Amino acid sequence: MITHRSGHSDLITFADEEDGSDASRVSLRLSEDEAHTLAELLGGTRITEGLDKLDQIPGLSIDWFTVDYDDHIAGQQLGNLASHGVVGLTVVAVVRGESANPAPADDFKVFPGDTLVVAGSPEKVNKAFNFYRTGELSHKVAVDSPPGG
Repeated sequence: MITHRSGHSDLITFADEEDGSDASRVSLRLSEDEAHTLAELLGGTRITEGLDKLDQIPGLSIDWFTVDYDDHIAGQQLGNLASHGVVGLTVVAVVRGESANPAPADDFKVFPGDTLVVAGSPEKVNKAFNFYRTGELSHKVAVDSPPGG
């Protein structure tokens, strides 16, 4: 399914035929309701569509961070990133299994498999993701030593 910036959606299917015929190719224009129904059946949601539109606002990044077992944040409270110097970032929700926990409090405990939905400037989102992974706020860049040094 392809959703165009204009808002209309197309469902396109095809199968590779050895003779190169187009007999098994189908293209259908879907109504808005049909597109939403198909997206939900395939596992998409209207929330994702709405967030996708918000993500087109300059200076705003909305992203998802899936917590792994070896991430710093796993097993810990969400905490307040502002107290660590990351101001201007919001944890919109924590998705756990099939349920969302909107606007989680600082004492919300995060577990492996949780997905954190965050919003902020792209650089703040990157800082937060680095903190969630490593516990450090700054990106450390490896510097190669000069040749012969």
